[in-house]
Amino acid sequence: AGPWSRAWVPPGLGTRQDSLLPCTSGHTPCLSPCSAVPVAYEEVEGRRDRTPLVLLHGLFGSQGNFKTVAKTLVRRGSGKVLTVDARNHGSSPHSPVMTYEVMSLDVQHLLSRLGITKCIVVGHSMGGKTAMTLALQQPDLVERLISVDIGPGSTAPVSEFSAYISAMKEVKVPMGLSRSAARQLADDQLQPVVKLPQLRQFLLTNLVEVEGRYVWRVNLEAISRHLADIMNFPLFHKPYPGPALFLGGSDSPYISSRDHPEIQRLFPKAEIQYIKGAGHIVHQDKFEEFITAVLNFLP
Repeated sequence: AGPWSRAWVPPGLGTRQDSLLPCTSGHTPCLSPCSAVPVAYEEVEGRRDRTPLVLLHGLFGSQGNFKTVAKTLVRRGSGKVLTVDARNHGSSPHSPVMTYEVMSLDVQHLLSRLGITKCIVVGHSMGGKTAMTLALQQPDLVERLISVDIGPGSTAPVSEFSAYISAMKEVKVPMGLSRSAARQLADDQLQPVVKLPQLRQFLLTNLVEVEGRYVWRVNLEAISRHLADIMNFPLFHKPYPGPALFLGGSDSPYISSRDHPEIQRLFPKAEIQYIKGAGHIVHQDKFEEFITAVLNFLP
C-alpha cells in the first residue's frame, strides 16, 4: 500500500477549520467513538434575516461540489450558506469512526461553535443521510430538510464501492510527476475497475500532492471499514415534524417508490419531487432546475 494508505494531513489552506472543538485536529485519530471532529467549512454571507443553509456533500466528494450552488443561492436572496467537508473527506480531519450518528454530531458541534441555533440542511447522497440523521436526532436545530437523491433506506450494493476503494488503494504514482501526468496515470490504473469516465474524474479530485507524494485525501481505510454503515441508515422511531423535500433525479434509481413508505413514516410532512433528466448528481446534471426547486422550498 505504501504512501497510499497513510493518513493524509489536511493543509487547511483557504479553508476555515473549527479548531475550538475538543477531540482531534489534523490527522490525529479520534479516540472516542462518539466525539465530534472539527470539520472544515466555508461560508458565503447571505441575508441576515433568513435562516442559514448547511450543504453536505456525498461519498468521496467535498464542499467544493457545492461551491457554485452556495454562491448562486446567496445571489438569489438566501441566508448565509455553509459548505462543509465531512470527516475523512476534503480538508476535514481523519477519524477511524464513520457512522451517520458521528457525522451528524460533527455538524451539531460546528453549528454550536458558530452560534447557529436553527438551520436548513441540504444533503446529497451520504450528506442527505447525515442531514436526515441530524433532523431526526435534533429536530429543533433543523427548520427544514432537503435530501438530494437519497432516502432513509439502504443504498447501492456495498460490493460496488468496495471494488472502487480497492482500486484506489492499488494506484501507484511515482514522485516528481506533474499534477496532470499523475492524474492521467491514476486514471489509467482505475479504468479497468471504474468504467465510467465521469466517476473516475470525480474520484480523482481526491488525489492530492503532499510533500512531493501523491496521496488520497479521503480516508480509504475508515470508509472501507464503515461502508455497510454508509450504505445503510440508522434505525429511528420518532419522526421529524418539520417540512422535508426529497429531491430525486428522474434518471436515478436512488429514490424509488419502494422508499416512499419509509420516507412518509419518518418525515410525515415530506414532499417528493423528481427533476426530469437528472441522474444521481442532480445539482450538476440540472443546475438551474435544482436551484429553483431549493429556492421554492425555502420559507
